[in-house]
Amino acid sequence: MNNLAYAIAKTILNGFERHIFLFTEITRSAKQRFEQCQWQDVHQAAKKRTDFYDIRVKETLTTLKHDFEIEALDCELWQGVKQSYVDLLSSHPQPDLAESFYNSIFCHLFERKYYFNDYIFVKTTANESKPVAKAQLYTRYFPAEKGLKQTISDILTKPGFDIPYEDLERDVDILVDRFYQQSAKTRFTPKEMSFDILDFVFYRNKGAYVIGKVNSPAGETPFIVALINNERGGLVLDAMLSESEEMAVVFGFARAYFFVDCQHPFALVEFLQKLIPHKTKAELYSAIGYHKQGKTQFYRDFLNHLSNSDDDLILAPGIKGMVMSVFTLPSYPYVFKIIKDKFSPSKNVTKAEVKDKYRLVKLHDRVGRMADTMEYSEVAFPKSRFSQELLDELLKVAPSLIRFEDGLVVIQHMYIERRMTPLNLFLADATEEEQEDALFGYGQAIKQLIAADIFPGDMLLKNFGVTRHGRVIFYDYDEITYMDEVNFRTKPVPKTEEQIYASEPWYTVNPGDVFPEELAVFALANPKYRELFNKHHEDLLSAPYWQQAQKNVADGVIEDVFPYPSDIRFCQYYGC
Repeated sequence: MNNLAYAIAKTILNGFERHIFLFTEITRSAKQRFEQCQWQDVHQAAKKRTDFYDIRVKETLTTLKHDFEIEALDCELWQGVKQSYVDLLSSHPQPDLAESFYNSIFCHLFERKYYFNDYIFVKTTANESKPVAKAQLYTRYFPAEKGLKQTISDILTKPGFDIPYEDLERDVDILVDRFYQQSAKTRFTPKEMSFDILDFVFYRNKGAYVIGKVNSPAGETPFIVALINNERGGLVLDAMLSESEEMAVVFGFARAYFFVDCQHPFALVEFLQKLIPHKTKAELYSAIGYHKQGKTQFYRDFLNHLSNSDDDLILAPGIKGMVMSVFTLPSYPYVFKIIKDKFSPSKNVTKAEVKDKYRLVKLHDRVGRMADTMEYSEVAFPKSRFSQELLDELLKVAPSLIRFEDGLVVIQHMYIERRMTPLNLFLADATEEEQEDALFGYGQAIKQLIAADIFPGDMLLKNFGVTRHGRVIFYDYDEITYMDEVNFRTKPVPKTEEQIYASEPWYTVNPGDVFPEELAVFALANPKYRELFNKHHEDLLSAPYWQQAQKNVADGVIEDVFPYPSDIRFCQYYGC
């Protein structure tokens, strides 16, 4: 049996290592895509990589079933399989990821009642891995040796880009000036400082990011330096962020995943969390492309939170959705979303189509305006933690997804995402200045989504949320579609009394027709909101704006969307 257990464990690990090989290959090629301005290829690579994990799981399951004829669970055998797997991981560089891969395989093979630590990795053993303990992630630089500016130049040229900087001396001067302006902890002589710089560049969309920290007598200053390709064969430093909150936005849950060629993600996440303490390990794993590991880490964190809290799960505040039912735990900053069994008659969509929309968002560039989601199956919650109102609601709207087992409520399928304040509720309690900022963000969200080939569909305020950073994010996906599937029209002008007072449209409306001016009528019915919105985004109420955005997408135009404010860009010093 020991030989059989080892053979099964090795087969699972082989599947995982094929995943890591392919994942690393496509990740490593991000440097070339950045250098050659292959922006369409960037998005295609991101979509392709997101599916790698599930494809490898399916391949491994097929091999296991064929080679070992696995049907029912043999308890003794699979405890041996897990122990053999643990032994194999003792010298593995990615034990954390390999554990999650094992969990995925086991959970596809056997029932939920076996999902505990005897058989799967509810608790990680990654801390015991020798490669993780010895992982060297960064290089330490001492500016006293070569001088401050030459040291920074060395840091920026170390990645070995195949294209030169447009004007590195100019950019280094600006960078030093910005450091002195933004952080008192860097106002020391070179001999009093050192720099710890991660040994790999983070790539995403049109940007590349160098990340590290400055060590000085006053403490540590984490920072991100953003680089862009000027698309004329030169690199440019575009921004420097040294506030933890600003850095958290760069790693935000509404953005695409980074491509970063690090072979020790467990150690990298530990390092990043020290720089950006507001980010959880789950969020950081997802941000660097390991979204399945993000799910594993999230579930461990959530179980720990449940055992150390006593509040009830309740219906989420706000207007109830027609497609999804949403609940939350007040002490935990996430919401749980399930698809209802039946939808409102006005929603012409099926369950399968809703799932497809969520998958579209997972694969698409979210441009900082669509919340990432974690999809789970067979999720068990303690029944004692449900408010009666919530339990009654779930049994009313989605009984097919709910069952009870030994004091647990098991939900067959759900999505989890960061909790935000619904925009309609935020505006109701906001000052006029806050309202204007939020409505500016609302318009920006729509513009950035349509520029990224996403038509949001239902643009009511309740379908957008406001993050703790004040950023407006879209989170209702059941009506989203691609821009080429919509026909943007200007409403015909009524000419007769019958047309003026008609209760129904007197003109032909075909499927896919959209009249942008109706945004003001339905989403911005409040005159105050409409006035504030029009100060910045009146163009969104006209069909020509949307038609031009549609044409840009068709022409392959990839617009710049920076994960930091435009007013901190370095080009302000010499002309953007």
